[in-house]
Amino acid sequence: MPVADLLAAHADAWGRATRSPFLDAVRDGTLPPAAFDTWLVQDAHFLADLLRFQARLLARAPRPAQAVLAGGCVALVAELDWFGRVAAERGLDLAAPQLPATIAYGDLLYRLDAADVATALTALWAVERAYLDAWSGARPGAGEYGPFVAHWTAPGFAGYVAALEEAADRAGADAADPADDAVFLEVAAAEAAFWEMAR
Repeated sequence: MPVADLLAAHADAWGRATRSPFLDAVRDGTLPPAAFDTWLVQDAHFLADLLRFQARLLARAPRPAQAVLAGGCVALVAELDWFGRVAAERGLDLAAPQLPATIAYGDLLYRLDAADVATALTALWAVERAYLDAWSGARPGAGEYGPFVAHWTAPGFAGYVAALEEAADRAGADAADPADDAVFLEVAAAEAAFWEMAR
């Protein structure tokens, strides 16, 4: 089953993962800056966890998937550098403790080290597709949030998500795996909790 079929198979869960009052408030400019800053700090923590997970996945992935995974790792390093600059501009402490939703999401990524490669690739695609869909729904972003939304919906990111989808489909081509549904739903639930965390 192509991984994109999971979007329709679990449309309600995906809606909760990619639409939230947090994102609505970003779109219309009513989100309090303190809530956005809380989310930024937690997202920086999550990105560090994601980089570690993706680097480990790269090491065990089939050869055809390695280029897109390596490119994603490089992009995550650049994104963490960007977060550092944003944090300095906004006076944020990126060493602040992780909140429960961030810890839970990191634990999910850590558990995926024990999953087969196809399931782990499906999870990574779901993580990045959720991010893309969520921020695309918040476009164009009002006030101070517009540049952030533009950053997270750049065409290059959409291309990366499409390449991950292709890699996940190729890795799982031999059989439809019920684990894909389970991990997709876990990622969707983690995303929904992450949006709620900062409100």
